[in-house]
Amino acid sequence: MIIAANLKTNLTRKQTAKYVDELESFLNKNKISQEVLVFPAASSLNAHSGKVVIGAQNAYATVNGAFTGETGKEHLDEFGINTILIGHSERRHILGESQEELIKKFNFYKELGFKIVYCIGEPLEIREAGHEPMMEYISAQYEGIDVSYENLIIAYEPVWAIGTGLTPTLEEIESIHKELKKKSSAPLLYGGSVKVTNAKDVLALDNVDGILVGSAALYVDHFCTMCEYAQSIENKN
Repeated sequence: MIIAANLKTNLTRKQTAKYVDELESFLNKNKISQEVLVFPAASSLNAHSGKVVIGAQNAYATVNGAFTGETGKEHLDEFGINTILIGHSERRHILGESQEELIKKFNFYKELGFKIVYCIGEPLEIREAGHEPMMEYISAQYEGIDVSYENLIIAYEPVWAIGTGLTPTLEEIESIHKELKKKSSAPLLYGGSVKVTNAKDVLALDNVDGILVGSAALYVDHFCTMCEYAQSIENKN
């Protein structure tokens, strides 16, 4: 399974280093063999060697250049980073990234062989419009994306459930994951108000290959527990 933490605009460089060290220690002590990804804020990126894989929350489709405020491949190379989050709903809906921009970014980092966690999901008004409009909306987010890319991970995150405490029922999560699996054989994560109290149930669902955790991952002990849940489920299987 894949357990991923999106730290968003949280934790300083010093706090992130402490977080990663504590997580790494836990994974080794408890013999956790799951794939564990951590996406810190850009200013908190650092080189790390171990079970924890450090990824970038975002980067521009360039090696370097005149793109004020952006991070390029050259900056990721400095820290040995080759994993990136693309298409998170906050970048789509708050920062206005279009599908065309995401495709450009996806193709740039695909050509470099990066592991890409590509996010899809729908806002509440689309979900309330009915199943067919919802699936059409989500399907449009696959357009221009190579779903057979060998280093692709897809994360389904209902936008209305992110940071709200609202969560689809387990039956709803299982149902949409089953449908999304028909679009790509890539590992499929669930994200959207995942927390320590529901992570075990979500991880146990069919067609759920892991979780992408936001605010609940800021507590390293909670995130460690989620990693432990994933390990216990895999051991049973």
